[in-house]
Amino acid sequence: MTQPAPHPLLPYCPSSLAEQLLTGGQRVLLYGEAGIGKSTLAIELARVFSETGLTSFCITADPGSPGFGFPGTVSLGQWQASGWQVLAFEALCTLDAGRFRLPLLSAVNRLIQKAPQGFMLIDAPGVVRGIAGSELLTGMVELLDIDTVLVLNRQSKPLPLMNELFSLGVRILPVHAHPQACRPGHKTRAHKRTRQWRSYLAASKELMINLSDLRLIGAPPPLDVRDAWTGRQCAFIDKGRTVSIGEIISLQDGMLHIRLPEAAATTPTLLVRDALSEKNGLLVSAAPFASGNLQFLPPPDVMPYPASDYNGGPRPVVKLRGMYATMINGVFGDPLLHLRLHQQQRSLLFDLGDSGRLSTRIAHQVSDVFISHAHIDHIGGFLWLLRSRVGDFPSCRLFGPPGLIGHIRGMIDGILWDRIGDTGPRFEIVEIHGDRLLRSHIQTGYRDCVDLPDIQFAEGLIVDDPLFSVRTITLDHHTPVQAYAFESKLTLNVDNTALKTMGLNAGPWLNQLKRLISAGDKSAMIRLPDHSIRQAGELGDRLLIVTPGEKLVYATDLADTEANRTALTALAHKADFFFCESAFLESDSEQARRTGHLTARACAEIATGADVKHLVPFHFSRRYEKEPEAVYLELSADCSRVIMPPKK
Repeated sequence: MTQPAPHPLLPYCPSSLAEQLLTGGQRVLLYGEAGIGKSTLAIELARVFSETGLTSFCITADPGSPGFGFPGTVSLGQWQASGWQVLAFEALCTLDAGRFRLPLLSAVNRLIQKAPQGFMLIDAPGVVRGIAGSELLTGMVELLDIDTVLVLNRQSKPLPLMNELFSLGVRILPVHAHPQACRPGHKTRAHKRTRQWRSYLAASKELMINLSDLRLIGAPPPLDVRDAWTGRQCAFIDKGRTVSIGEIISLQDGMLHIRLPEAAATTPTLLVRDALSEKNGLLVSAAPFASGNLQFLPPPDVMPYPASDYNGGPRPVVKLRGMYATMINGVFGDPLLHLRLHQQQRSLLFDLGDSGRLSTRIAHQVSDVFISHAHIDHIGGFLWLLRSRVGDFPSCRLFGPPGLIGHIRGMIDGILWDRIGDTGPRFEIVEIHGDRLLRSHIQTGYRDCVDLPDIQFAEGLIVDDPLFSVRTITLDHHTPVQAYAFESKLTLNVDNTALKTMGLNAGPWLNQLKRLISAGDKSAMIRLPDHSIRQAGELGDRLLIVTPGEKLVYATDLADTEANRTALTALAHKADFFFCESAFLESDSEQARRTGHLTARACAEIATGADVKHLVPFHFSRRYEKEPEAVYLELSADCSRVIMPPKK
C-alpha cells in the first residue's frame, strides 16, 4: 500500500499559533497520536491567551491519559493562573476511547453545552488510525462545530487520516510536534493515571447498595462472576448526566460494596464498563469478559498429542456452544485450526499444516477442510489426512482457491496405490472461482478424476448445513487466498413451562413450529392438539427459547491492502472469535509488505473495525519466538479484545 508523502508542517511556536487560531473561530480541536504534545500545547496556548486577557476553556477528551481531571472521564476546565480548573466532568468508566467512541462523543457534546462563552480547546484522544480514529475525528468536528483542527505531527510521518482531515471542510493547521514530545510507555501511563485516580478517591466513603435497586448500563460483567466486579470504576447517572463516580470494592450476596468521594450522591442508574483497578492497584482496561486466558480444560479429543519437541508457542483454545476450536500447532507453527463439533462427533479443519499431533480417529471424522491457499505450511498435512482415511469412510470435502484440484491430485498421484482396492480415501475437491464452485471427485486407486457439475453461489455462502453455514471471500497474498466465516445456526428449544401454561401437549407440531420459525415464516398457520389454529409467530414468541448462533472467522496470509481490509472487516463483522494472522511487528512492516502479510497493528485495526468480540492472533513469524509478548503488546495497543496467553 503506497504511503502518502509527509505534509509541510508549521513550526511549534505557541505565540504564533495563538495569533493564527484567533483569526479562525473559537473552537479548536488539538489532534495527533498519543504522546505528541497536545496537552502541553493546550497549556501553552491558554497561557498566551491569558496574557491577552482572553478567557480560555478546554475539554480533555482522552479518558485513558487526561490532561487534567481524572481517568475514566472527560472533563471541562477553565484556565487559571495555577492551571486548568475543572468545571464539570462526564463519566465514561473506560480508558479506551476507540472502543467506546460513541459514548465519548456524547459525553464531550454534553460538556460543551455546559461551557461558558470563550475560546475552546478540545484535547482529542490519541486514536488516529483505523475506523475508530476516523469516526472519532469526523464525529468531533461535526458534533462540536469545530472551526480549526490543529494537527500535531512529526515531519518524517504523513499526517494521520489525511484524506479524512482534508474532507472535513474546516481549517487544517499541520504543526510540528514539540521537540521533546515522546510517547510514554504503557506502564508509565498506567502509573500516572493510577496516581490521579487515587488522589481523587483519597477522601472517600464506603456504602452498600442492593443490586436489585439499580439499573445497570454500559458494559457490566456477568452478575454470576463476582471477581469480575472487584475494582471496576462505576458512576451514578441521572437523565444521562454524571452525578458521581467511584469504584466497586466487591459484589457479595447481591450487594455492591462501593467507594465514593465523601460528598458524592447516588442515583438508581449505575454505569459500569471496563476501567478496572487491578489487584496490584494499577488502573487499567479489563480484558473483555471471557476473552482472556484459557479458563477451562478441553476434552481429550480436542487437544493434540503432547510432544517433547513442541515449539509452537502459545496454543489458543476457545469454547463455543457445543464446540471447541484449537490452533493445533500454536501461534508459531503451521496453521491448522481444528473445530470440533462434539454432539455430532464431527470435525472441521481450517488449513492443513503439520497434522502429526492429531489422532487418526479425528481424521476419520473430518467432514470438511477449508484451505486458505496451497503454500506447503497450509496444505502439507494433506498426506496425514490421506493416509488416515484409508478404509470405508465417506467422502471428505476440501474447499480452496483456484488450482486446488491440481494440487490435491498431484499429491495423490505421487503415491503407488496398486494394493488399495476400493478402500481408497475419497475426496470432493471444490475450487472457489468468484461466485462459482468448480468441483471434482477423486478416489485413490482410480486414476480418473470425475468432474461434478459446477455450483453457483451468492453472498459467499459455500456451505449451508442444517447445523452451520460457511461463507468465504477471496483475498490477496500475491496469490489468491480464501478467508472463511463459520456460523452455527440458531437453536430453538421449547419452554415446557409455557407449554403447560397454554394447556398444550407436545407432539410433531412443535417440530413444524421450529422449522417455520427457523425459515422466518411467522405468518404460517399451525394446527394444535386441541384442533385450534394459531400463527407460527405468535406460538414462537410464547413457546420457543431462541439461542443465537455463534460466528468464528479464520483469515491468514493476506497483504495489508485497502481492498483486503475492507473485505475482511465485512466478513468478520461482529464475529464472536476472529482468528487472524499477525505475522510481523510494525518495525518489520517492510518485510510484511514484501511477503504479503499483516503486521500486528493491521491485524488489530481490522479486528477493531469489525467490532469482533474476541481476537485470536496466530501465524507469528518465528523471528519473535523468544518474545511473543512483543506481538501481543503491539496488538493490544490497537485492540482491546485480544485473547492473551495464560500467564506463567
